[in-house]
Amino acid sequence: MTIECCNLETAYSRSLNRPILNGINCQIKQGEFVALLGLNGAGKSTLLRSFVGLVPVKTGEIRINDLVMNTRTIARIRRDIGLIFQGGGLVKQSQAIENVLCGCLGSLNTWQTLWGFPKKQRDRAFELLANFGLQDLAYQKTGQLSGGQQQKVAIARALIQSPQILLADEPTTGLDVIAAQQVMEILAKLHSEQGMTVVVVLHDLGMASTYLERAIVLNAGQIIYDGKCHNLSEKFSKSKK
Repeated sequence: MTIECCNLETAYSRSLNRPILNGINCQIKQGEFVALLGLNGAGKSTLLRSFVGLVPVKTGEIRINDLVMNTRTIARIRRDIGLIFQGGGLVKQSQAIENVLCGCLGSLNTWQTLWGFPKKQRDRAFELLANFGLQDLAYQKTGQLSGGQQQKVAIARALIQSPQILLADEPTTGLDVIAAQQVMEILAKLHSEQGMTVVVVLHDLGMASTYLERAIVLNAGQIIYDGKCHNLSEKFSKSKK
């Protein structure tokens, strides 16, 4: 599935003294592995969340697989997109498997979940956790897991609906080096082995250069670079001189 933004502008921010996003034009094609980069307040997380309809658009439009995003199409579009929230967005007092199962609530009606999730969904949730080496922790309270393990639970939750597009908002924030590498390797594997379109918000230029193919760099709500990730740190250090 493709993602396309045409002259995208969001609401005006008084604290920033400008629109959060202003004149965004970009296209992300099926199967790409893309980093959204920029300083705090640049608009990268806002742009990511706009891809799933969580940010009101003032002008312009967003198209997902040629389908214009609006109130009539948003439910259909969201069925094909998995979102990993910044910080994971998990319920810490619930079991890991219950957090994963929450990812399929949008595809089930009230009657299907009244007496608990169907066996098919529970088996799929356990399978996803097992794929990440968490089979022995599936029934552990999520808050008792390490930061890296929690992020794997968040990825499993996003994957349970079998999305064609995976969006990850700063998935390595707060993780140690090893856990951050493990998370990025999982995302890279989903892209390379399943052909999934993966878009990741990052702060680390070096990590983007290591794992991702394309970078979209934002500054003050506008795109200032759109190209290959190779040697990003060198490119932007030179631009500051």
